[in-house]
Amino acid sequence: MADDVVGAAGELSAADAEIEEMQRKVQEMEEEAEKLKKLTETVEETSDGLDGEDVDRRSVYVGSVDYGSTPEELQEHFKSCGQINRITILVDKYTGSPKGFAYIEFSDEQSVQNSLLLNGSLFRGRQLKVVQKRTNIPGFMKGKGKGKPKGKGKSKSYYDPWMDPWYGYGYMPWSEAPRMKGKGKYKPY
Repeated sequence: MADDVVGAAGELSAADAEIEEMQRKVQEMEEEAEKLKKLTETVEETSDGLDGEDVDRRSVYVGSVDYGSTPEELQEHFKSCGQINRITILVDKYTGSPKGFAYIEFSDEQSVQNSLLLNGSLFRGRQLKVVQKRTNIPGFMKGKGKGKPKGKGKSKSYYDPWMDPWYGYGYMPWSEAPRMKGKGKYKPY
């Protein structure tokens, strides 16, 4: 009986230690979340002054980028154009493999004009396509969408029993099917 009490107390203290460890980890996570929240607030405050169109005017699209290239290599290639703020090489969100194009943001618009001179230059054995980044217009190029047509009328998937020569006979093997001469449906009159 005494051994059971000591064993239960040992299990209870092990469980208490495990609970305290979990509480400590939760406290650390909450502190880290608070730090991230403060950091994002400061970033949002500084980025409120930046207009999206202004950033687009200072950015270029670089196409036909080698899949194995790094932002540092692109920076080395474009450093003669001017000071670079950011280089973004887009990757597929599912596989993580590069898509083959990048965006480069410069500090001023004159650097963009200088970088356009590098259109057609060779980078890692590939000819780069450098054009000024276009501003995304929300809703542009969106039509009525894809899907089934909304109007009345017959579509390709419409089944017309009048056009089916076997309608009403049910399933029957070819040997028992009524014989018709020529093409088309059976017309007795």
